[in-house]
Amino acid sequence: MADEATYAAPTPRVLYIHDDLSDAVRQQYGPASPAAQLAEELLRLVRRDPQRVVVLSLAQQLELLLARGEHPPFAMALGIGEAGERVARQLHAHRGWFPRIRRLDVTREEDGRGGYRLVSLSGLPLAAQVQGLEAYPSLAVVDDTVFSGLTLRTVLQALPPALRARTHAFCLRAVAESLPAIRALCPISAGFVAHGRLLHDVSMINASGLVRRIAIRRAGQPPQAFFERPAWMHAWFPGHAEDVIALCRRLNALLEPAAGARAG
Repeated sequence: MADEATYAAPTPRVLYIHDDLSDAVRQQYGPASPAAQLAEELLRLVRRDPQRVVVLSLAQQLELLLARGEHPPFAMALGIGEAGERVARQLHAHRGWFPRIRRLDVTREEDGRGGYRLVSLSGLPLAAQVQGLEAYPSLAVVDDTVFSGLTLRTVLQALPPALRARTHAFCLRAVAESLPAIRALCPISAGFVAHGRLLHDVSMINASGLVRRIAIRRAGQPPQAFFERPAWMHAWFPGHAEDVIALCRRLNALLEPAAGARAG
């Protein structure tokens, strides 16, 4: 596959998986449902090598982030995508930091040449989505993950410098190597922080991306789930990748039956 050849994934020393799947499936389908049982089985399977694959819970990441320090309420909070908005609401529920939250409808997309770019999901350019914020005396920008930092950097760079000087960034998890470039733009509070070289020592994914076609966005093509990139799965789960892929396919058939029929 051209995409796999262009976007090769080395086997990381440690792969961190954010479990955003178990609770969501239990809530939508019921705790005793076949989907919930398969989700639990999948999380057990990916933990087969606990020295190399670490599953992170939402609770532990929130606890770490909330321990970074208190903040007065921000006049406005921007949640990057659905995930960033969700994190902003979770933090507000605990501390009341974000009484006003606006979602930025942007996401990272493969450019087909081995790189990525930030694109709008709504058709409204990022520059237009951040217009009219200059009047706010304080601004928070919230993302779920800072991996390479491309998404958060691009959003921060779209802000006027005077506004960026009044901005604080937040994320649930981050790769330490990517944080200095963010801190050069504004302060950032991160929950769980992984140390090591990007991709080679540490990598981060969401469990939902393993089974839902939301993880990989490609220009002019339908989005993919991670299980549809077998080379990545073999890099992340050496020795039992085929078992993980098979289980992902079974769960995807329950979660996205219509999409599966189209893909077939």
